[in-house]
Amino acid sequence: MLTVTTGQLEAWVALYLWPFIRIAGCLMVAPIFGARFVPPRSRLILAGAITLLVAPMLPQPQVAPFTGAGFVIAGQQLLIGLAMGFVVQIVFDALAMAGQLLANSMGLSFAFNVDPLRGTGTPVIGQFYSIFVTLTFLALNGHLTLIETLVQGFRSLPVGTSGLGTDGVMQVVQWGGQIFSGALLVSLPGVTALLIVNLAFGVVSRAAPALNLFAIGFPVTLVCGLVVVMMGLPSVQHSFVTLMTEGFQLLGRLLGQQG
Repeated sequence: MLTVTTGQLEAWVALYLWPFIRIAGCLMVAPIFGARFVPPRSRLILAGAITLLVAPMLPQPQVAPFTGAGFVIAGQQLLIGLAMGFVVQIVFDALAMAGQLLANSMGLSFAFNVDPLRGTGTPVIGQFYSIFVTLTFLALNGHLTLIETLVQGFRSLPVGTSGLGTDGVMQVVQWGGQIFSGALLVSLPGVTALLIVNLAFGVVSRAAPALNLFAIGFPVTLVCGLVVVMMGLPSVQHSFVTLMTEGFQLLGRLLGQQG
């Protein structure tokens, strides 16, 4: 007759519970996986499937799951997973903010659509950039790279009470500034070009005061903005790849991976 002791049951729970918490925390926040149109049940199923594949290859934890130390480890694993998803999500938010800055310069600040990734109102240019970089992310297998980094992180940063540490948390907090610097990096050429267009209209208004600039300026600014968006797509894609590379490098440092 097969008998299972309490100690064996706790060991099995500990073996799968803590990796599941880290993986689920990352998938709940990470782009694409954490989108509003992805059912939470699907994320949990995916997290459970990855856990079943990863957990048997990990060292057996020596801490009982339902103790004070076990709850500390659970909190640390949740923090690690959320930090990983947050680092990648910041890159997408930076591109969405860049589109918003450009939309404001084009006169499209009131043209909002529902963003399927977040379920909130986003300017059309910001949503266009979000869809564009999402397709780029999938084409470059960024989602597979994220899962690979998440799995390899259990080797370089195993389950334990140490977690990210103070330095790791500060790096994640400082990375949040990329949402502003990255947005400015992407949108600055287009905003500068549209500023020159608006300055030209200012000169025209001084030369011909009778000219109705409100009827002429908006269509011209909109057309110039669309041309800037079209011509700047390769630069946007390059900036996104650069930011994403820096994001994965930060994940490597947080997880203690070399290279």
